[in-house]
Amino acid sequence: MDLDLIKRLCADKKLRWTNHIFLRLVQRNISMEDVQKAILSGEIIEDYPNDYPFPSCLIIGYRSKNSAIHVVCAPNDEGTELWLITAYIPKEEKWLPDLKTRRSDHE
Repeated sequence: MDLDLIKRLCADKKLRWTNHIFLRLVQRNISMEDVQKAILSGEIIEDYPNDYPFPSCLIIGYRSKNSAIHVVCAPNDEGTELWLITAYIPKEEKWLPDLKTRRSDHE
């Protein structure tokens, strides 16, 4: 996954906001600006090459100094638009303290 392309599409506001992400943002009290800040400050921590309709990735970024957010997004096949799929605040019971590594089921 090309993080530079993802950040460029975000900076250029070439974003496709899915219905799913809008629902999750409201439920989780995350703003559209938070999502954009997270992408622009972020790094890819997981790839999902078999996602539909496009391969996607999980980005960790920050909406403020100490507030991490995870965003799942996918550039379209042409690389002209970034699909925003979901966003959430990572929970420590599912992630190691770095919030980049999933906890295994047997920890």
